[in-house]
Amino acid sequence: MGSGKERAWKTQGIKEFFFTGNNDIMKVMETIVKKIDKNNIDADIIQEAGDILRRGGLVAFPTETVYGLGANALEEKAAKKTYAAKGRPSDNPLIVHIADYEDLRRIAVNIPPGTDALAAHFWPGPLTMIFWKSDVVPYGTTGGLETVAVRMPSDPAALALIRAAGGFVSAPSANTSGRPSPTTAEHVIHDLNGKIDMVIDGGAVDIGVESTILDMTVSPPMILRPGAVTAEMFAEVIGPVDVDRTILDAESGIRPKAPGMKYRHYAPKARLMIVEGDIREEILAIRQLAYAAHRRKKKIGIIATSETLPFYNYGIIKNAGTRENEKTIARNLYKVLREFDQEDAEVIYSESFAVQGIGKAVMNRLEKAAGHQKITAADIVKLQKYRRIIFVSGTDSARGPIAAELLRNQDLEQEYVVDSRGMVVLFPEPVNQKAEAVMRSVGMTMEPHISQQFEGENILDDTLVLTMEESQKDKLRSEYENIRNIYTLNEFTEDTTEIPNPYGKPLTAYGECLEVMEKLIAELAEKLNSSAEGEKEWGKYM
Repeated sequence: MGSGKERAWKTQGIKEFFFTGNNDIMKVMETIVKKIDKNNIDADIIQEAGDILRRGGLVAFPTETVYGLGANALEEKAAKKTYAAKGRPSDNPLIVHIADYEDLRRIAVNIPPGTDALAAHFWPGPLTMIFWKSDVVPYGTTGGLETVAVRMPSDPAALALIRAAGGFVSAPSANTSGRPSPTTAEHVIHDLNGKIDMVIDGGAVDIGVESTILDMTVSPPMILRPGAVTAEMFAEVIGPVDVDRTILDAESGIRPKAPGMKYRHYAPKARLMIVEGDIREEILAIRQLAYAAHRRKKKIGIIATSETLPFYNYGIIKNAGTRENEKTIARNLYKVLREFDQEDAEVIYSESFAVQGIGKAVMNRLEKAAGHQKITAADIVKLQKYRRIIFVSGTDSARGPIAAELLRNQDLEQEYVVDSRGMVVLFPEPVNQKAEAVMRSVGMTMEPHISQQFEGENILDDTLVLTMEESQKDKLRSEYENIRNIYTLNEFTEDTTEIPNPYGKPLTAYGECLEVMEKLIAELAEKLNSSAEGEKEWGKYM
């Protein structure tokens, strides 16, 4: 419940005020939104936005990385407005954006050798460099530090706006502090509508993650935040650079030299956890977690890629891009995190990505968004002995498909891929019509099934093979030494009830077979559930 003063204002119907995080009162303004074509920039819109910045207002605008929240970088009051609008800690420094290289010398001193070469290669572009600040830069902009972070964006609308505003625009990401950075104007409006003067809508950004930050006040220069410009790219220009391997936690008393180093950033509302391992382990672990969450009726999200998307069956599954081009993942990451918010996901599981090139930036942002919560995929995978169950019958047209469909309809505590195969399948065909009829009598169908020959060469250790007859088991064992887990269905369930073969017999024989099979499959499900170790472990991951 709000304070008495807040309730009194609401009672009086006065809506033009709201509380910021530090109980200051800010006037709610009408946020102007203007669309702009980067290939044909409207000078009037740019001039209007520039005038707002010169007067001390706030304007969100597109860059090639993410949308920035612009303010006059040389005004202390403008910095305070920025922090208030974002709800951003005041010790988190702002990046000063310039449009002309000559302007660097107005705001930075003791500029080291190598700066000219770096600027020639990477400016305009997704590189921020940290220098010792000059006296014209207020401490409000630098978060109280003696250093200043400087960038020259390549987006033409951003460059035009910086010049129209006087040449020095501080611009953190245009979002509520800690939330996923905005890659479209819609994201900005969602977070900051009514808190800033104007949004320039230039469409979706190109890169999608923030700039690389390189500290030029140390020798050799040090990467403080990874981005599209990589250590390998720097090495080609100025030789080797260092990479900061420390992570400042939220309780640290050390002031960060660069945005995003200290506080949890880029975070969705849901708890986010990164699953790490080889790609097969990651997929299997996420499948198990997603299935367990589905059974608990939890709304979970999965960050997948084009290559892995088909392997997931439960949850809100988002395609972040392709592993063949991790620039697509960088471009889509924040959009995907925001979409999970819109769909009210409670927990999100993400695959991990390569830490080379821009993948390092992707993982950096994911780790910050997750608060460094990680799951070792192997720890999850080892909790499930079987992942695939194959029922083997003679022709894969009756008993095997019946068993498979019955098991799919059991309440299983872990997820299994359930198949059936035949010992002798001369050509693919649908299930026996009588078998389908008795299954329909109990509310099930095997209509999609087409018979397939059993092939055991690629059977893995987590596959359980269950035959209808002892002779079938013996034949498979003699032919496939690689199959570790092969039993008759009776043997595995420890039930001696004979499974009748209804082939060539009347419909009643198929009904009798179904009755026996229902009993055995119920026992199979009970045995599988009793050994489902993971069911006792999932809570800590949800």
